[in-house]
Amino acid sequence: MLSGHGRYLADVTLPGLLQAAFVRSEVARGTVTGLDVEAARRLPGVVAVYTAADLNPGAGPLWATLYEGAPGPPLRPLAAGDVRFVGDAVALVIAENRYLAEDAAELVELDIEAGPAVVDLRRAASDEVVVHPELGTNIGGRADTLDDAAWAAVTAAAALVVTRTFHQGRATNVPMEARGVVADWDPWTPRLQVWASTQNPHELRVAYARLLGIGEQHVRVFAGDVGGGFGMKLFVTPEEACVVLAAHRLGRPVQWVEDRRENLLAAGHARHDEATITVAVAADGELLGMRMDHLEDVGAFPVGGTASSTSSIRRLLPGPYKVATAQYSGRAVYTNTCGRTAYRGPWVMETTVREQMLDHVARELGMDPLALRLRNVVQAADLPYDTGTGNVYRCVTPAETIEQAAELIGYDQFRVTQADARRAGRCVGIGLAAFIEPTGMGAGMLGTDQATMRVEPSGVVNVYMGTGSTGNSIETTIPQVVAEYLGCALEDVVFHQGDTDSAPWGHGTGGSRSAVVAGGAARAAALELRTKVLRVAAELLEAAPDDLELTASVVSVRGTPSRTVTLSQVAAMVYRRPESLPADIDQGLEVALRYRPRDPYTWSNACHACICEIDTDTGVVDLQRFVVSEDCGVMINPMVVEGQIAGGVAQGIGGALLEHFVYDADGTPATTTFLDYLLPTAMDVPDIEVGHIETPANSPGGYKGMGEGGAIGAPAAVANAIADALAPFGVRTDTIPLGPHDIVRLLGSAGGGPGS
Repeated sequence: MLSGHGRYLADVTLPGLLQAAFVRSEVARGTVTGLDVEAARRLPGVVAVYTAADLNPGAGPLWATLYEGAPGPPLRPLAAGDVRFVGDAVALVIAENRYLAEDAAELVELDIEAGPAVVDLRRAASDEVVVHPELGTNIGGRADTLDDAAWAAVTAAAALVVTRTFHQGRATNVPMEARGVVADWDPWTPRLQVWASTQNPHELRVAYARLLGIGEQHVRVFAGDVGGGFGMKLFVTPEEACVVLAAHRLGRPVQWVEDRRENLLAAGHARHDEATITVAVAADGELLGMRMDHLEDVGAFPVGGTASSTSSIRRLLPGPYKVATAQYSGRAVYTNTCGRTAYRGPWVMETTVREQMLDHVARELGMDPLALRLRNVVQAADLPYDTGTGNVYRCVTPAETIEQAAELIGYDQFRVTQADARRAGRCVGIGLAAFIEPTGMGAGMLGTDQATMRVEPSGVVNVYMGTGSTGNSIETTIPQVVAEYLGCALEDVVFHQGDTDSAPWGHGTGGSRSAVVAGGAARAAALELRTKVLRVAAELLEAAPDDLELTASVVSVRGTPSRTVTLSQVAAMVYRRPESLPADIDQGLEVALRYRPRDPYTWSNACHACICEIDTDTGVVDLQRFVVSEDCGVMINPMVVEGQIAGGVAQGIGGALLEHFVYDADGTPATTTFLDYLLPTAMDVPDIEVGHIETPANSPGGYKGMGEGGAIGAPAAVANAIADALAPFGVRTDTIPLGPHDIVRLLGSAGGGPGS
């Protein structure tokens, strides 16, 4: 990658390759009264201009076409008759190069009669204006476990009941490589070949076969290097479907690579939530109950048909704490904005709200936030622990990670120096956030993977899997698992992924599943292949298989290191002299094994701790230290683990301080460039100090997932540090991101200065 030898979507070139550009609505909601594409079609170099009448399938909404039984609003590849958010694509231009395609797109005459747009969450929930008239409501998802009588009993027994409302700003994934696809249809084979920037090649193959009405065997999807996805690239999006349809119609390859403005405008948004939470506690700080009322914005067309996290938040609300009663009401609402997409820890709102709320409760009790957490956190003696919301925790260490994070950051000592700093007029604070992360689920599409493994005559071990690396180092960690459990040299492992022609079916990368599910499949297949290798080697060495060792691709007799045979010699026996093997020996050195975790989830956990100082004149927040204590089970590669933590924390810091995609009341976006949508840089992210606790999971290998945790814990840790710093001013924070102007405004409204 660093040497420039990566092959991303934009690097794909084919003979006769055409380029695509989209014409998009600049109005959030309205009726299309005119669409004239003739001037664009006449421009030299333009091959075709398509509208909804040309490309939209007649069978029904796009999601129903791509994914059988998929929920969601009536999405079209191209908007027909009306538009429902700024960025809604209404026409597709195909030309000899991207420059001509963009020029032609500007020649398309689009007239829209604007109508009332709904952007505000509460207005959307009221159904005052309905985004999708076909549905008759803006409620796109709902989860409810409220029990008023039970809650009344909880509050009656409580010494303190606290209610707060929290807001989380709209963010977007911002992968380094935006969306893109190259589609090439050969009608004579017939064969559709697709190169995609995707996390999920096999799911795309299924979707494109359904889109074109052809068999899956006629579709090949290949994902080369992918520059990030974070959930955005798990599903087919309308633009990609349009490109495939256009290539199928033209019989020529078509490429579309999204530009950054398109990515910010239309690729998918996340995080726009509002939640009111009530917490009831005893006088000693025991958590008696939590109740959350949650609204989440899923935009006009959530990616994949539905991107609601209400059911996940309902189950995860108690987090790592013992809460006798946890009740939840959540609604996902449609708005005239870009559709919600999965983004690293889609259920993050439960941690963001709960962890900020615990600090509020601690202040009202006159109790330290660390002490409140340790008073209620699940302990080792409590395991297995049933949360009462549908989860059972096993093999987790939430108390230990909180304690380790506090020790690493010097929590007790900071409280001493903080008092001195405040007397000197400095505004400093510390924040904690603890959570439990569901990973490696054992059900549904994400719950299974297969490893196909073969020893070649040279001794090389070819490994084929349906994963889809997006920069998360699967091509490093899976070969490590294979080398460890097969016993071959790491350099002998060749890993193949991202090609649906060679890889077994898998659900790609998502849901923090790679280490648990893909790693579990690789481990199991390697062990089975090892058994085959040792059985053949036993014949060559005239020894019992149980007396043999296989290390670094060499089989030796235990206790007699001079008696050895290499993996390539074993393969030569199998492939070139099969007649010399006993009849009861398997005549191949190949294994195909599918794996599914035995538990519904493999739980990992972490605690984040942050120290900040705030310039009260400018509102600038200086993050001075950031500590993470992580338990992701047995670490396959600690460098990869820490890299995943660092990337997630950087995204979480962005969400806490900077990143906010803004719409005005009419649904017009105001942050469509990096001048306005601010990302964290190296200047904003401190060195991230990591402590590890390794508790093997209840699964072969002991691996747990952890790819989303950094982004889950960081926003609340930063928000709590800011709130702690501002507490002497009487300032109460309830919204992220918290930019300098927000902090100055809060300080101005509070007045006064820090106490001593």
